[in-house]
Amino acid sequence: MKDKILLVHGSGGRLAHELVEKSFLKALDNPLLAKLDDSAVFELRGRLAFTTDSYVVSPIFFPGGDIGKLAVCGTVNDLAMSGAKPLYLSLSLIIEEGLPKSELNVIVDSIHKAAEEAGVEIVTGDTKVVHRGSADKLFINTAGIGIIPDGVDISGSNARPGDKVLLNGPIGDHGIAVVSQREGLSFSTQLESDCAPLGGLVADMLAASANIHCLRDPTRGGLATTLNELASQSKVGIRIEEEKIPVREQVLGACEMLGFDPLYVANEGKLVALVPAKDAEAVLKAMRRNRYGEEATIIGEVVAEGKGRVVMKTILGTSRIVDMLTGDPLPRIC
Repeated sequence: MKDKILLVHGSGGRLAHELVEKSFLKALDNPLLAKLDDSAVFELRGRLAFTTDSYVVSPIFFPGGDIGKLAVCGTVNDLAMSGAKPLYLSLSLIIEEGLPKSELNVIVDSIHKAAEEAGVEIVTGDTKVVHRGSADKLFINTAGIGIIPDGVDISGSNARPGDKVLLNGPIGDHGIAVVSQREGLSFSTQLESDCAPLGGLVADMLAASANIHCLRDPTRGGLATTLNELASQSKVGIRIEEEKIPVREQVLGACEMLGFDPLYVANEGKLVALVPAKDAEAVLKAMRRNRYGEEATIIGEVVAEGKGRVVMKTILGTSRIVDMLTGDPLPRIC
């Protein structure tokens, strides 16, 4: 049982302290976390962004990532979508009794690598262990804090008619990668999750233009739901073109086989930006210079008519309304 998480690892006693020191502090060590106080104390000045999220993805390992990488990237990206520079994260784990320590250590190492790439520090956290069958191996909750630069005003309610709609790359990779692992599907070439921290990409975009109106990462509900959210919040219409939306062949094939629409499949390394037309090309060039925006493209524009509605020009030249997701075709995706 030495390689298994036991209920006593969540008791607060000796084994709990050993778990913190050997599995977490060893990998995530930094001056704030090393104090092991009940809260991290630090100084910040300026406008702050604060977010929280929980991760229950199944399976906890998938092509291109795992629940640990996902937790860091998802939280960092939520901060970045407000234009903030992510700084500090909290990390809380609910572990099912019986989880192999070796798997936990792989996930913690993944957390470390993702945090290092994103330029954030894990400064506080918590661990709970529940009875076997009370969770599905591992759930993670995070919170994050970042600083918003002066002059940046990004919100889902800021879209204006004439704005261009920018997307940083192919959609649907994460959702299909996870469901393929879950259902045992295979492809001729390996399809991996697009899970990635986007703070650096956003910083490059803001360096090209501080006038970006909206940023949003199309996670659950996919691109279609995100565009509907922005159209509703800003009380505008959005028109997109199907032929300009990048989708990998493996994703298209899997969606056709499973009966999904790629527009509604989850992403974890994609963003949508609504940018004034005069700045769109400059922002697009900045995106394409970043590794996470090499396939960035303009997929549509914001219009005054059809408030709260998203309309897509199809490959056939017709138009159809793209509604918000009403169900959950791929549960436990993040």
